[in-house]
Amino acid sequence: MIVKNPDQRVAVLVDVQNMYYSARNLYKARVNFKNLLKLTVSNRLLVRAIAYVIKSEQKTEQSFFDALNNSGFEVKEKPLQTFFGGAKKGDWDLGIAMDAIRIGIKVDSIVLVSGDGDFRPVVNYLQHALGCLVEIAAFESTANKELIEIADDFINIEKHKKKLLFKSRK
Repeated sequence: MIVKNPDQRVAVLVDVQNMYYSARNLYKARVNFKNLLKLTVSNRLLVRAIAYVIKSEQKTEQSFFDALNNSGFEVKEKPLQTFFGGAKKGDWDLGIAMDAIRIGIKVDSIVLVSGDGDFRPVVNYLQHALGCLVEIAAFESTANKELIEIADDFINIEKHKKKLLFKSRK
């Protein structure tokens, strides 16, 4: 656990797809991103909050993107790629990693909201090359164990279910 003081500059980077699928698969629920931002910032100085989303053709997603924006997030969109044969792909891993490196020199701590083990090299770089604290917020059940171990702090979303999850209306 790290010391969190009010003068600490923090950035929050959210892998929305990772959170969406973890919440849906584990709890048949959705994440309350406004409360998640409040929990992760924890009364520190928020420098930047970015939510990374994949844009498909669903009609309801724009209202979701607007809700993210109204919750305090800058929303970065990337289109869903559809390949020959129908395979689809959409992820922000490299974009999140690059933003973390660019922002890491301007903050004391980066909160990476994702349990994706592919972020281990960037966490290592932020800690050792930039001297930045890296906190991971994720569902412990689906998060990469090595990512949790190398983080300076880990926020287990499952311990805050009442505040951070709500049931889908479907």
